[in-house]
Amino acid sequence: MAERLMVVVGYEAAELLDITCVTTPLAMANGIGVPAVPYRVRVVGPGGGPFVCGTGLVLGSDQPLERLVGPLDTLIVSGGVGFERAAGDPRLVGHVRRLARESHRVASVCTGAGVLTAAGLLDGRRATTHWRYVRRLADRHPEVTIDPAPICIRDGNVYTAAGVTSALDLTLAFIEEDHGPELARQVARDLVVYLQRPGNQAQMSLFTASSAPRDELVRGLVEHIAAHPDADLSTKALVSRAGVTPRHLARLFTDHLGLPRRARPGYRRTR
Repeated sequence: MAERLMVVVGYEAAELLDITCVTTPLAMANGIGVPAVPYRVRVVGPGGGPFVCGTGLVLGSDQPLERLVGPLDTLIVSGGVGFERAAGDPRLVGHVRRLARESHRVASVCTGAGVLTAAGLLDGRRATTHWRYVRRLADRHPEVTIDPAPICIRDGNVYTAAGVTSALDLTLAFIEEDHGPELARQVARDLVVYLQRPGNQAQMSLFTASSAPRDELVRGLVEHIAAHPDADLSTKALVSRAGVTPRHLARLFTDHLGLPRRARPGYRRTR
């Protein structure tokens, strides 16, 4: 194989980050590691013309979706506020279904799972999508097991990512799968991200699911934990940083974060 053809499907009102969080890491992998089998990245859309993303920015297509032929290494369908219209377009869905048969891997980002579902590519599989759309997709497609928790799921050769920046984690996982962990780490460093999150990590962490605590000491510790997930976050270390007793620190976390006992400082799942 001379190159790996990675194709991202866009459409009107697709989410720009769903697309660029795939294309940028792949381009970086080519530049950083100079892999023996480089990536060739293409963005395609219906008709092959430019399309307006959900943010209002216009993105061009490299070629028409209708004229693309395999074999492909990976077919990735982006999500976005226009996903329902895309999933209801029989021509777009039909071409996604056709190309999936010619692809080594098939993936979706965010609500792109709705397009894969419309194409029948998730039937009988476990998948994920953006937490805001889980119920809508699950109610409409009982043939698919929608798991709202993880940021990424792999079921056979089909991959689904939860939404938006989880596309970074999905793409880093592809790079590691294709070229090994060292290149994935180098790309992550250039992206200034903490490697890639494990696929089973929850979509909404403790620190994004609730508002910032009002207490200055607790807020400072929360920010420290979020910024240094690989540091020593034991009760002893946090108590030393805060300058309070373990009992007082536990009380502060309970009062201001509402944490159950197992998620208080010292529990491994502080992230």
